[in-house]
Amino acid sequence: MTQMELARAGKVTQEMRQVARQENISAELIRQLVAKGRVAIVKNKIHKKSDLKICGVGQNLRTKVNANIGTSPKQKSVTEEKKKLAVCIKYGADAVMDLSTGGDLRVMRRAILKNSTIPLGTVPIYQAVVDTVRQGKNVPAMKTEALFDTIEEQCRDGVDFITVHCGVTRKVIETLRKHKRVTGMVSRGGTFLAEWVVCNKKENPLYEHYDRLLDIAYKYDVVLSLGDGLRPGCGADATDESQIAELKILGELAKRAWRRNVQVMIEGPGHVPLNQIEKNIILQKKLCSGAPFYVLGPLVTDIAPGYDHITSAIGGALAASYGADFLCYVTPAEHLRLPDIADVKEGIMASRIAAHAADIVKGISGAAAWDKKMSIVRKALDWKKQSRLSLDPEKFTEVKTKKHLRNKFGCTMCGEFCSMKEMDKIL
Repeated sequence: MTQMELARAGKVTQEMRQVARQENISAELIRQLVAKGRVAIVKNKIHKKSDLKICGVGQNLRTKVNANIGTSPKQKSVTEEKKKLAVCIKYGADAVMDLSTGGDLRVMRRAILKNSTIPLGTVPIYQAVVDTVRQGKNVPAMKTEALFDTIEEQCRDGVDFITVHCGVTRKVIETLRKHKRVTGMVSRGGTFLAEWVVCNKKENPLYEHYDRLLDIAYKYDVVLSLGDGLRPGCGADATDESQIAELKILGELAKRAWRRNVQVMIEGPGHVPLNQIEKNIILQKKLCSGAPFYVLGPLVTDIAPGYDHITSAIGGALAASYGADFLCYVTPAEHLRLPDIADVKEGIMASRIAAHAADIVKGISGAAAWDKKMSIVRKALDWKKQSRLSLDPEKFTEVKTKKHLRNKFGCTMCGEFCSMKEMDKIL
């Protein structure tokens, strides 16, 4: 039985209890939310790692952060990606996705599963396409059977959630043809499927054989992250006909999954101007019946390569404050190259700041209290406690103790003219 099935039967599972403890809310509330599809518990039933930190995503829960790692055809080091994984865990990512397309994909995935203490997500079509190309064939030659075999293989390995671009249908592709975009399709998985559909003149196999996909997801209790193949790749394409056409299909597929007791999340944009973010969240929650919303960014401007972790954090904070549940990080390397270890940390911290800022707005348990504690010890000029309460104590210490900036007053911004010290004298 899946977590949703057990929740609907009135059973509070160990996983629900663990999520409840992490969130400081009742396990019964978690059960009710899982039963309604408002919360997804991201854990493959055969993923038995004893130190796995189970992740709950959705309504009433802390906004979660996902970090992407993985090889590329040009950079294939499993060792390097394992180092990135360690950074993801150390700096507080709630989940990690393996987006590998280079080297031995199975070795990479299994190395993450072995070493990770947070849930793992994948995009199975990457492996299915890479396997096809390595056989000397092109993308449209990928066999439907091979795609579903890959999905089952990854679930059997213990992957906790999978991105599946089921909404890239023939009808949606026609919508894209009619309504031209600046950047077309920017989803790699979505583009693979669109090419397959157009060249074979057949329906998307993940849509046509969706019940088969549900069979696999049910068997392993893997969360289906219904991918946004038509997410906008620039602000000018945001909230257009193609994006909405796909989102409507994802909403219907979410209901079909719930009828089979399969948990889902809905993936969302992308590049979205600030003034369209609220509309996007409201639309998703309406069309997808309140399913957890997993957004990439969103990036609020297109002119800041090298700083896209910042443009993403701005959009992510706003999106989460309006109701997005899961932020996929964006690193400074976005649009430029495969991220390195330093980029991974920067991306995680930017998204964690955005998530926490939104949690204060949402009224999530403990969020505002954490800020108030920091304010109290900052007023007291208690540097040790400030360090302990900061999101990144290492960064706090690094910035605070730069040798050429030290002085006896503790902070070189105001020195002897510290406003809080002066007000203590006055009051």
